[in-house]
Amino acid sequence: MKRSIESYSTLIFDCDGVVLDSNAVKTRAFYETALEFGQDAAEQLVAYHKANGGVSRFKKFDYFLANIVKNVDPLPSREELVEKYARKVREGLVESRVEPNIDVMKRLTPDSNWLIVSGGAQDELRWVFSEKGIDVLFEGGIFGSPDSKEEILDREITKGNIVEPALFIGDSKYDYLAAKKYNIDFLFIKQWTEFAGWSEFCCSHNIIVCEELSDILKLEFD
Repeated sequence: MKRSIESYSTLIFDCDGVVLDSNAVKTRAFYETALEFGQDAAEQLVAYHKANGGVSRFKKFDYFLANIVKNVDPLPSREELVEKYARKVREGLVESRVEPNIDVMKRLTPDSNWLIVSGGAQDELRWVFSEKGIDVLFEGGIFGSPDSKEEILDREITKGNIVEPALFIGDSKYDYLAAKKYNIDFLFIKQWTEFAGWSEFCCSHNIIVCEELSDILKLEFD
């Protein structure tokens, strides 16, 4: 039996690279935050960030401190790095583009409960969505770090805020793994992804891939 997008009770969206064209904003902010420790350290952090798309900034800076600049003395605190990074991200998020077909998709899925489940900071997400006037689209809530995506999904399923059939729309390996853990259908959006190995990964896991959100409206899911 095939299912159309309109028949999903719950639609779960990642933010960066799906709803907002903001992956490059985050990557640049990681690079600029780490640059005071040298170009090599900044490039290593960017490489780790891209290889772990969807993972929170807190875990990425933990890795940075424990593995990339562990011999620096004195080391900054994680909180100092996160604060510096957040200032740079906010500047970029204000200018980031919103997926142009998001309103169309909302009109065509009036019976679906929409949520954001992101690795971005929750307060930051709610602020930028409000600034852009799209917070009202996500009546199910806008959720992010410091909670992990698994923690958010587990909590919202337990609360009854996520009900089957549900679809997670993401652009990273982590998005897929989080969805799979809870037996949630998954769809990959490629237009703004920074996941270098997305094509091979999606092929090997039989993941449906769309160029952009508008393409989802033409699909039927097994």
